[in-house]
Amino acid sequence: MSQIRNPQRHYSRPQQFQDPGTGGRAAIALPGHLVEGLPALVVSAVALLGLVSGATLYWLPLLAVGPALASVTSGPWGVLRVGLLAVVLSAALGAGSGAAGLHKQVVVLTALVAVTLASSLASALRRRRERLLEAVRSVAEAAQQALLAPVPATVGKFQVAVRYSAAAAEARIGGDLYAVVSTPYGVRLIVGDVRGKGLPAVGTAALVLGIFREAAYDEPDLLDVVGRIERSLARNLGSDDFVTAVVAGYPRPGHLEVVNCGHAPPLLLRPGGVEPVEPARPAPPLGLFPLTGETPTCQVLPFAEGDQLLLYTDGVTEARDHGREFYPLSERVARHLSDDPSQTLDALHADLLSHVGGRLHDDAALLLLRKPPVSGACGAG
Repeated sequence: MSQIRNPQRHYSRPQQFQDPGTGGRAAIALPGHLVEGLPALVVSAVALLGLVSGATLYWLPLLAVGPALASVTSGPWGVLRVGLLAVVLSAALGAGSGAAGLHKQVVVLTALVAVTLASSLASALRRRRERLLEAVRSVAEAAQQALLAPVPATVGKFQVAVRYSAAAAEARIGGDLYAVVSTPYGVRLIVGDVRGKGLPAVGTAALVLGIFREAAYDEPDLLDVVGRIERSLARNLGSDDFVTAVVAGYPRPGHLEVVNCGHAPPLLLRPGGVEPVEPARPAPPLGLFPLTGETPTCQVLPFAEGDQLLLYTDGVTEARDHGREFYPLSERVARHLSDDPSQTLDALHADLLSHVGGRLHDDAALLLLRKPPVSGACGAG
């Protein structure tokens, strides 16, 4: 039976990398105080133009731009302050217009008050929606982080490293999933991607991981592990929902088993190069077996000392640069490959962010498994 051989409980770092420049209001390039002060600057600029041009009454309606703009940059009280400034300036600038301009000034002041009150209400509703979105996002992130538990740097006879990058957009909490467990039948692992985003995707990921962790200990055959996941998903998923996944295991020395269910092919990394592990027969994603009548096959690959297996989600290979070119994972992993999986994924992740310009638009997970030489640090387990 393979054991986790690390009494110090040293973990590889499956930390969540948040890309710079992302995340709600933090994505605004201007400093916060300058953004909030922009509506007052607009009101002042309109008043100044009215004074300089001499046609004051023609410029007064544009003062309504100030409170309207404040509704998207400030809270309700900030909108009221900008609206009050606009009303005061409008009254002051129109004071010398005489009886002829009095009617127009009254209309402008009434419009300013109405726009200010409406903008203040809009600001209050926006703030409420932002708080609700933040609460939902926090729950989803907490659930996702609880699911994607830290993976030990050494599991059984293998070195393991994981990197997970969250998407830039608030609403795109994804369903990427991964797990590595040591079982009576050797080390087993899964990397997958749930269709869709948000809390439903996180719930489905939780279901898959829970079943995998239980079945991996109970089922001697890797296909039976996949079968149990499929049966549970068939009972719980909607007709349009599915999960792509790769399940792998190391049942005996020198042999690696891989079951691919509609997922991107893992990369087998050897001294001679990078080889995609294409399925011998294409199989549908988990949850869709009954619709197609197809079932996955179990591939058995030689896996010698020094070999490595990279599993990933489509957020990596579908990441595009400014020229709309996909990230060339096979080429880049060969460039950054080392004997330390954690170091390899650090370099690969940095290269991925550089490729996309610092922002990922989909969640991306990378899991690297390495079989070190017997004389290596991990030893035999």
